[in-house]
Amino acid sequence: MAFRKWQRCALKAGSLLQTAVGLIKILKIEIVKKDQISDTDALYAGFSDKQQLLKSFPQDSLGQIFKLSICYHSPDPRVALREQTVLSAQQFNTMKKRLKRLDQYSKKGNWTAKVLATIKNHPNLHALGLSELTGFDREWLKLNIRKLKNLGLTISHHIGYEISPLGMVFIENCIEEDTN
Repeated sequence: MAFRKWQRCALKAGSLLQTAVGLIKILKIEIVKKDQISDTDALYAGFSDKQQLLKSFPQDSLGQIFKLSICYHSPDPRVALREQTVLSAQQFNTMKKRLKRLDQYSKKGNWTAKVLATIKNHPNLHALGLSELTGFDREWLKLNIRKLKNLGLTISHHIGYEISPLGMVFIENCIEEDTN
């Protein structure tokens, strides 16, 4: 169970969300009033009681309270993807096209190779350190490293990032291609 206070709700029943524990499925979304929330609801949502849950909402928020019924759906598919150590020629070319597209549509220009190389050369370095090395804004960098993570190329840690096994295979194939 989860509670959110939003001005608008873009989620719908049946949606899947990526979380730290894997994919969760939204089973049901209800609009509730504060007096309809029980201490048991709050416990299921990860709070000690109803008051703690209500304090977590922004004080100036005038939005509605949505009660989401959720369940675990499956492991995060990015984990299996990033653990791949074999990349076919077609998969390699598809990945290159995806990265080229990220570069092409970015206001920062060609950034993917620079960020991947920086993470490879400085594993587990935090976003601020990577920002200083690459010259990219920290928040922009975090958002875009997430795009690389979604492709299976990086792994995010509590602090820092590293190149995944798939990312290492991809980088090695790029180096081979450049030397041929």
